[in-house]
Amino acid sequence: MTNRMRTLFLGLIALAAAVATAAVMLLATGTPAPRPAAAGDVGGAFTLTDQDGRRVTEADFRGRYLLLFFGFTNCPDVCPMTLGRIADALDIAPALKEKLTPVLVSVDPERDTPANLKAYLAFFGPEFRGLTGSPAEIAAVLKAYKVYAKRTELPDSALEYTMDHSSLIFLYGPDGAFITAFDPSLDAAGLAAELTKTVR
Repeated sequence: MTNRMRTLFLGLIALAAAVATAAVMLLATGTPAPRPAAAGDVGGAFTLTDQDGRRVTEADFRGRYLLLFFGFTNCPDVCPMTLGRIADALDIAPALKEKLTPVLVSVDPERDTPANLKAYLAFFGPEFRGLTGSPAEIAAVLKAYKVYAKRTELPDSALEYTMDHSSLIFLYGPDGAFITAFDPSLDAAGLAAELTKTVR
């Protein structure tokens, strides 16, 4: 996808988000989502299903850096904007594409089928992979990666519910070891610079 098309897509998402975000804010508890640890054991083994319907484990990503973001395809704002920044960062520093795999792990397994993930990630680039699974599988991954996610009902919305979730971007090394986490508000140029310093 070209930068122009991606910008148009994200613009439409942002426009649609105005109403959806307002509804979510009305229902918010005001309690901030817990943040994962900055270091230590953040991660672990998993078996999930990718956007092509294949069963994969964390071992399938060995040998490359792994950039993990937890979100969902019906997210009105944070998820598409963050994935867009990742895509733009990879366009700024295209050499990263040879060494790094960006992955969206769904926090909404009820709606995020492999087919839905595949269609959604096509907006961001062929480098992106999506992972989903059963509710039990996703719950286990969220626990291992210290990611907060909670369903919030939207009784007056066609979406029926949204997912409140933490939104850090995790970077893992080719050996699967946790390296660091990036704030999703980091702009594309800043993310490209940080990744370029780390990904060798």
